[in-house]
Amino acid sequence: MKNRDYLIVMQHILQLMDEGVHVVDPEGNSVVYNRSMAMLEKMESQDVLKKPFAEVFKNVDLKESTLMQALEKRQTTMRKEQTYLNKDGREITTVNTTAPVIEDGRLIGAIEIAKNITDVQKMSRTILELRREMDQPQKSKQHKIKKYSFDNLYGQNEAFLETVALAKRAASTNASVLIYGETGTGKELIAQSIHFASDRQNKPFLAQNCAALPSNLLESILFGTAKGGFTGAVDRPGMFEQANGGTLLLDELNSMPLELQGKLLRVLQEQYIRRVGGTKDLPVDVRILATVNEPPQELLERGILRKDLYYRLNIIEIDIPPLRQRPDDILLLAEQFVEKYNKKYGKQIWMLTDSAKQKLLNYDYPGNVRELENIIMSAISMADDEHALLDKHLVINRRKKLPQQGLYELKEGGLEEYLARIEKSMIENALVAHGGNISKAAESLGIKRQTLQNRIKKYKMKESQRGGES
Repeated sequence: MKNRDYLIVMQHILQLMDEGVHVVDPEGNSVVYNRSMAMLEKMESQDVLKKPFAEVFKNVDLKESTLMQALEKRQTTMRKEQTYLNKDGREITTVNTTAPVIEDGRLIGAIEIAKNITDVQKMSRTILELRREMDQPQKSKQHKIKKYSFDNLYGQNEAFLETVALAKRAASTNASVLIYGETGTGKELIAQSIHFASDRQNKPFLAQNCAALPSNLLESILFGTAKGGFTGAVDRPGMFEQANGGTLLLDELNSMPLELQGKLLRVLQEQYIRRVGGTKDLPVDVRILATVNEPPQELLERGILRKDLYYRLNIIEIDIPPLRQRPDDILLLAEQFVEKYNKKYGKQIWMLTDSAKQKLLNYDYPGNVRELENIIMSAISMADDEHALLDKHLVINRRKKLPQQGLYELKEGGLEEYLARIEKSMIENALVAHGGNISKAAESLGIKRQTLQNRIKKYKMKESQRGGES
């Protein structure tokens, strides 16, 4: 391929990119300004290209322009958040990476790549404002946040009672707590119980699901933002400041990016935070409760959870047993849920039939206590005027039985076909076990999602075998 052909290909690539790309030469004249950047800034490419940056962008302070700083000081700026007004006067927030282009010590130009996070930033502000409103005393009961305590924990299973006893002891300390439990076991309920039985009970309790937000947004929500830290930034406290003196629950900590885990570790060690874009250290007194929905040792082995953060958080470790290991609690919990939803739906169901009880006891509850509650809630809401809950009212979604993974005779097509049959059977198992979720199935098999999709096509697997798409 000739140099001219390379240039044509590169121009097409630049125009197809979702990120904005702006390149200037050593004199500050724009030489590349792709379609995404033009749409972001509401400019026409012909009004920007081959013209000095300072002439086109007159409202931009050149001292604050990372592109000009890359030219003048040969300075690289990584993932800097910037807020400014585009040509239409609309406030735009981007995350920019800017770098000088240098060849053999000679400055060729500077390049800036911008990712539009305007909508994400708005969502961040909305979430922070909502949290601030929730933390303020409310006159109306309908605005009160539901508070759970140890009185809301029901069970007679020995392992569960030991878990509750450990949580009660944890409430009498200020140590960090790591709570492990499968989905639906009640991790946040345990966390709230610890807080509202502790010396911090009259201070804020805030919770953030680490899997719900992208990394840069999660960082600004946790640590806040500083005015002047970047163009258009305002002073806005994060959750650490809002929870000062109280407790912060970090739910699904294993979903937090490793880079942000490092920043969290520093906060836990130093007991101060620095707002995003800020230079001032702010002392905070916050107790951290964290939850994970996979065994911590597995997370460490897979490199998903930093070891230093794990040891810093795991002062007290609480493991919540799944409901399938608490069979003696199933009917006890079911009766509590019957009473709860009788009141909610105005029903008069006062007993479970023997067949209904047996149906509940025969299920293994992959969704744990939350799934049991949903089953009872559905049954109560759909029941007519009966006073007893029948087995026909209980809608239990039986999971598809895993295919038998047998051994095959080597003579059936030789080694290649033998291995292919085993591979196909393992793929079927993984897809069924994860409800057809290709990403999770690929992860359990230790292969890439694309590799798994290629194998599915290779073996011409039907929808019934795959269990659905994800």
